[in-house]
Amino acid sequence: MVMTTPFHERLAPLNETHLWSHWSGYLSAVKYQMADKFEYFAIRNAAGLIDTSPLYKYRISGRDAAKFLGAVLARDIGACRDGQAQYTLWCDERGYVVEDGVVIRFAADDFILTSAEPNLAYFQKLVGYDQVEITDVSADYASLAVQGPRSRDILAGLDPQIATLGFFHHTPAKIGNVPVHVSRTGYTGDLGYEIWVGADGAVEMWDALSEACVGQGVLPVGQSALLMTRIEAGLVLIGVDFHSSRFAFNDYECSTPLELGFAWMFRDLAGSTRHFVGRAAIEREIADKTSRWKMVGLMVDWREWDRHFGEAGLIPPKDETPVVYEMMLYDDDGARVGYTTSFMYSPMLQRHIAMARVQPQLAAAGSRVNLELTINHRYHTVAAEVRRPPLFNPARKTA
Repeated sequence: MVMTTPFHERLAPLNETHLWSHWSGYLSAVKYQMADKFEYFAIRNAAGLIDTSPLYKYRISGRDAAKFLGAVLARDIGACRDGQAQYTLWCDERGYVVEDGVVIRFAADDFILTSAEPNLAYFQKLVGYDQVEITDVSADYASLAVQGPRSRDILAGLDPQIATLGFFHHTPAKIGNVPVHVSRTGYTGDLGYEIWVGADGAVEMWDALSEACVGQGVLPVGQSALLMTRIEAGLVLIGVDFHSSRFAFNDYECSTPLELGFAWMFRDLAGSTRHFVGRAAIEREIADKTSRWKMVGLMVDWREWDRHFGEAGLIPPKDETPVVYEMMLYDDDGARVGYTTSFMYSPMLQRHIAMARVQPQLAAAGSRVNLELTINHRYHTVAAEVRRPPLFNPARKTA
């Protein structure tokens, strides 16, 4: 049975394309407008409304909630204070990533953790003797991301305290007559917020928010435009940029946090006594420098791109549709040195960009690799420069 989110009755009439995909058993719009780039530019120039209700949401509560999360999550939950949120991930004993998500801390005994895939049974098996309760509250709450440069002004007009909400902080608020919780988080790499609302109040909240958006250039945004923005922002996607170690057939399908670019999560390890699943393996990887890959951003040389297609008698394509299959990378001697995981033409940067894994010695910004592509049924390579993600990183995101 395919389910619909609490916002569906308002969003369905806005879907001009009638294109829907499935997300965790829910209908999720691919795009509302005939051109997904129209929605993309709403995010980058005004604001976009993205229904993220299908996310799994787990409430972790009880006297030992913080202790439990500290032992399970790879990032130090102690650094996340009441009223803050934290991007995090969790690993298996071999130091491979199981999944990532955002944890929202209300108090030392009350958290909500989001994830893209179901993890309830996995977490419950780890509880042991801790006094902690893990409850699936996914259906109890709807969530709506308001992303883009006008998002702050729109939301602050509905509740003034949102104007001063810090990056990765959250606060109770009111939109219209509906009590909500607002976090300054998102998956677009832009200034943005996520509204968490009880499912029974979602439609009333939507109506109040929609009224505030009139004349602001705000559009509902589907999955296609959202995935474009996340590549520019260098945000990894499960099933594309990495796979859960729980379901991997072999180690080639597994990734460590260091290989995904999350070494910054472990800067405190040397002087810390905190223990979490996978710590020993991660420490060995750091000490022995055994990372197989490093996740980087790539900026393709547009002159070479245009030249190759021009010489083939073709107009150089500038397609913003994400390519989420692997494209091989080579060094100047022709040896394979990595592969892309996500590739697209960035409308904002006006360049072909990619998220990619390269051998560690090529991970420094400014390194050169050669991207393989097919033109007229023949292999060609085009130069690309390694860049540190995110490739699009506006100051307004954290200001």
